[in-house]
Amino acid sequence: QVQLVESGGGLVQPGGSLRLSCAASGFTFSNYAMSWYRRAPGKERELVASISSAGGSTNYRESVKGRFTISRDNAKNTVYLQMNSLKPEDTAVYYCNVFWRMTMTNYWGQGTQVTVSS
Repeated sequence: QVQLVESGGGLVQPGGSLRLSCAASGFTFSNYAMSWYRRAPGKERELVASISSAGGSTNYRESVKGRFTISRDNAKNTVYLQMNSLKPEDTAVYYCNVFWRMTMTNYWGQGTQVTVSS
């Protein structure tokens, strides 16, 4: 079965950095685009960044461009989100996601909490 396990969240001061990891299993990781989403308290879940299956194409929401970097290691079945210059408004639970077009199914990890506060 598909499993996505996030790690790397925590409490960081404004301007700080964190690196999130998502370990994937149960499917052929290198065949699928991967994404990071987040849900802030009282808000809808939003797409943060996505990366193509081979890693050659990435997309970011406007508010994180230039601060966040998504990457992947297909040999390790892992996708990363490097977050720099963190702001309080980045506080959220961050989720790893893979979407299977063939079955129109979204798979999610359990989420990892990121809190940016002084």
